[in-house]
Amino acid sequence: MRDEVNKHYPFTGRTLDLDGLSYHYLDEGAGEPVVMVHGNPSWSFYYRNLVLALRNRYRCIVPDHIGCGFSEKPGDDRYDYTLSRRIDDLERLIDSLNLEGKINLVVHDWGGMIGMGYASRHPERIGRIVILNTAAFHLPKEKTFPLGLKICRDTLLGTLLVRGFNAFSVGASIVGCKKNPMSNELMQAYRAPYDSWANRIATLRFVQDIPFAPGDRNYALVSEIADCLPRFADIPMAIFWGELDFVFDTTFLAEWQRRFPKAEVHSYPDAGHYILEDMKDEVVPLIADFLKRT
Repeated sequence: MRDEVNKHYPFTGRTLDLDGLSYHYLDEGAGEPVVMVHGNPSWSFYYRNLVLALRNRYRCIVPDHIGCGFSEKPGDDRYDYTLSRRIDDLERLIDSLNLEGKINLVVHDWGGMIGMGYASRHPERIGRIVILNTAAFHLPKEKTFPLGLKICRDTLLGTLLVRGFNAFSVGASIVGCKKNPMSNELMQAYRAPYDSWANRIATLRFVQDIPFAPGDRNYALVSEIADCLPRFADIPMAIFWGELDFVFDTTFLAEWQRRFPKAEVHSYPDAGHYILEDMKDEVVPLIADFLKRT
């Protein structure tokens, strides 16, 4: 797999032992820490251009969640694929690194829930927040749960599509960029970690872990994270949004803006879910500038 992505991923990874599981992460540069948290079905590869732009000035920490990227991909007998465990993992990584000063969070997709889950436990540690097509609250009332996600989450057909045919990762790489579609080479790099039934377990478990209604696993935890968001009302926040995201659409953006009216917002009507990929030439410099001047 490494040979397929090394051209675009010029980093030396590190690993943390999580109870016998290998948790891969990047630790690039020095200075104020910037922790970048990816979602599903991407991996630390998503942040490569931002790391290259920031590592001369900041210490960039980018984990691959268990089951993703270069991290180990255990079965359910060895790992509990749930939001609470994801937050625990991130917390253990940050604790192990003895990061100095405030932590700047960059979050995308599931990374919003995981990263803000960490922040809700340690609000005093957070310096700035960069939001990229994500959520840290329940589905906005204006948003209908997408049928494609429901099929993947709740049906045997969904399991076959995601784990048998890699439909979630393949689909995301095709529709994730709207204005600047990925080259075939980039699409293959995004899909590379998810090359077998066994290695697609996290892709499916993330979707199955989406809490939709009271009583669903993690519903209460998402409520707790959302209830903690007001603690960050006065922290510098920048939001970068691709409006053509079929899940995290403008209803989610409006909810972020309602909760954080002071946030700096850059919204792109012709961009998709993978905003750092789709609009990298605009967004990466704007994030660097936001961190520098706030």
